[in-house]
Amino acid sequence: MVIAVVALIVIGPERLPRVARTMGHLFGRLQRYVNDVKADINREMELEELRKFKTTFEETARGFQNDVNTTVGSVQGEIAKTEGELNALSQIGETAAAPSSEVAAPVSEPPAPASAAPGEISGGPQGAPSPPEKTTV
Repeated sequence: MVIAVVALIVIGPERLPRVARTMGHLFGRLQRYVNDVKADINREMELEELRKFKTTFEETARGFQNDVNTTVGSVQGEIAKTEGELNALSQIGETAAAPSSEVAAPVSEPPAPASAAPGEISGGPQGAPSPPEKTTV
C-alpha cells in the first residue's frame, strides 16, 4: 500500500496506469522465466536419475549374464564329464560282450526260492518250465 502511494506521487496519476501495466507484463515475464528455469532444473534432475537407474540396471544385467554364463559353463562341464564316463562304460560293456573263444557253460535252472514248496517251480504256471536266464561269463 505504501509503495502504491509513493508511485502515485512520483509517477503521477496520468502515467501510473501505463507504468502499472508495463510492470505487470515485466513481472509476468519474470515469472515465466523463473518457471522455465525451474522446469529445466527438474528435467536435468530427472535425466540424472534416469542415467543412474540405467547404469544400475546395466550393471545388474551384466552380473546376471555372468552368473548365467558361469552356470552354463559348469553344466556343460558336468555334461562332458558324464558323457566321457558313459563312453568309457559303453566301451567296457562292448569288450565284455565281445564273443570269446571259450564255450559258455550250460545254463542250469536257478534254485527255487525259499517260499516255494519243494518240487514246485515258481515263475510260471504249475508244471511249466520257466524260460532260461542268460548268464554272462
